[in-house]
Amino acid sequence: MAFDFISTQLQQRKDEKLYRHSLITENKQGRYIRVAGKEYLNFSSNDYLGLASDPALINAWKTGAERYGVGSGGSYLVTGFNQAHHDLSEQLKSWLGLEAVALFSSGYSANQAVIKLLVDKNSLLLQDKLNHASLMEAGNLSPAKMLRFKHNDMWHLESLLQKQQNPNSLIISEGVFSMDGDTAPISDLSIKSKQHDSWLMIDDAHGLGVLGENGKGSVVDAGFKNVDMQIYMATFGKALGISGAFISGSQQLIDYLSNFSKPYIYTTGLPPAMAFAISCTAKMAETEQWRRDKLFDSIRLFKYLAVQQGILLTDSNTAIQPLIIGQSDKALVLAQKLKALGFWVTAIRPPTVPKNTARLRITLTTNHEPQDIKALITAISTILSEC
Repeated sequence: MAFDFISTQLQQRKDEKLYRHSLITENKQGRYIRVAGKEYLNFSSNDYLGLASDPALINAWKTGAERYGVGSGGSYLVTGFNQAHHDLSEQLKSWLGLEAVALFSSGYSANQAVIKLLVDKNSLLLQDKLNHASLMEAGNLSPAKMLRFKHNDMWHLESLLQKQQNPNSLIISEGVFSMDGDTAPISDLSIKSKQHDSWLMIDDAHGLGVLGENGKGSVVDAGFKNVDMQIYMATFGKALGISGAFISGSQQLIDYLSNFSKPYIYTTGLPPAMAFAISCTAKMAETEQWRRDKLFDSIRLFKYLAVQQGILLTDSNTAIQPLIIGQSDKALVLAQKLKALGFWVTAIRPPTVPKNTARLRITLTTNHEPQDIKALITAISTILSEC
């Protein structure tokens, strides 16, 4: 029968403890998450600065809807580029020191668009092995020759660049890696790209708002300017608490994208009310330093208590604190035991992460209080001692 592979592959996922399904959350994003009528302390959110449910942001969305309506009515090049989109673009350029930006509905779409736009069969695409799926899939679907260098391994990257000697090459890395929480060696990446006359793209989905002076991101945190990167991409759906993304680069690059990128040209623009709200959250992320201060206090407390309890963490100093378990079924069991104790911690399994590296992906936010972190560490320590 046609398409029998669907049921076969779904059953295989279930047998391998890799099957996924969505769970319905019943409250707004925050310190707690409610599922099936039960509340849990939420340690799985990417709302790092606690902005998603801030009253000021909710009011901004309402104001934007009253002023500009809800839908954009078309693509950006038809009727969909509202004053709210223009104002947001100008604000991003001012805050982050960018030359030009293009707005997208998601980081996934932005990453797919820029790779599809820039590389052809004569291009060389070099990606960190742990880059996000949106980058990897776009590379696999592109006609370019794609090579993956070992995670943050500049020696391996150098060897690939020397061997290929391609004048049309693009190096891509995340600023903060979404599953490991560690950061890219941006200085070394910049040096390599200049030595080999390659373009460098940084996906800063998990760095924007959190790292760098005034939350300007991973590139600024590494001592550079965002405009120093040929391509800088970040999202509004993590620390900024909403949704959407942008690509930035030279004015010429963004003009080229606006004229030749089908994912940009043929997609309905972000709702103008959303763009207005993003402007509000961007200003809050820029100016409310207390959010970052509290977040990093929580990160330091979490790591300190973990060491005290003999809990082995990865080399991450960001809000993403993975606890590597190994086997998928064991990670699922640990996550379920934590839920039974009132903690929502998600088990991340292959293919999202490499085989035998299933983990609990613990994320910290400004919403957390010290007693939340202490309770979580105590629970993890107790569960691990019983295994």
